[in-house]
Amino acid sequence: MATSYISNATAVVPAAKTETAPEVHTVTLSDLSDALRLGWEDFKAFPSHAIMLCLIYPVIGIVLARAVLGDAILPLLFPLAAGFALIGPFAAIGLYELSRRREAGESASAWHALDVIRSPSFGAMLALGLALVVLFLTWVATAQAIYVSAFGNTPAAEVPSFVSQVLTTPQGWRLMIVGCGTGFLFALVALCVSVVSFPLMLDRHAGVTDAVTTSLRVVARNPVTMAAWGAIVTALLVLGSLPCFVGLAIVLPLLGHATWHLYRKAVERNPNPPVVPERHPIKRYAADFPVALFQWRRDS
Repeated sequence: MATSYISNATAVVPAAKTETAPEVHTVTLSDLSDALRLGWEDFKAFPSHAIMLCLIYPVIGIVLARAVLGDAILPLLFPLAAGFALIGPFAAIGLYELSRRREAGESASAWHALDVIRSPSFGAMLALGLALVVLFLTWVATAQAIYVSAFGNTPAAEVPSFVSQVLTTPQGWRLMIVGCGTGFLFALVALCVSVVSFPLMLDRHAGVTDAVTTSLRVVARNPVTMAAWGAIVTALLVLGSLPCFVGLAIVLPLLGHATWHLYRKAVERNPNPPVVPERHPIKRYAADFPVALFQWRRDS
């Protein structure tokens, strides 16, 4: 019995240690278009699932912003909208699982998006996700500081007056130039460390270091294409944030599914995919909510 255990252990451990870094590919602008098209196909296949999963993010954003900032939210509307680009890759981890299952021809439902909780790399996803949340909060605080440096602590006027202030005064021009430049740096950091990190962790059960390193390699090999992808993501998120972040219920799932397909184009498929034991479907009832969300606890 002991001999069998030792032989099994020595068969598994070296394989994990000798696994080579995934090969990265050249990605073209047409690949971005194709990834968006495939993402839209996934969204159409899971429309209700995706909307129900992602609607919570704009709602939480509005509630938290109003509760914390009150009437002072107006100067931060654009930073909050643009800031979704920083946390979007983490917010969409359940959508990557739906796209993965559809790609593999497996059955998929809204509950399957929660399978990421049981992934061996879920801890790594949480760690990187927390880093992106901290980056988002830092960006919001920085945007507030930039506004104060331009207009002082005077509360923002109503929307027409505020827009006129920003567009027609030297302080407003400085606010736009400095704010957009600073926001670009935050977005660049988020793009470089997360463009394929979460799909890689889900697909290959990689750790944070390996996932971020691969993401940086993808960006280094495809700087122009990744810059175009970042511009597309930012533009769609800003459009989806108008009005009142409601459009993010469509934009977030679209970009989430598209990111999975971008990952497939940017990173070589794993020749030795990790074996995940097949789990038999479990019937869930409305009375089980919210306990059913933590099925992994009941199984332990």
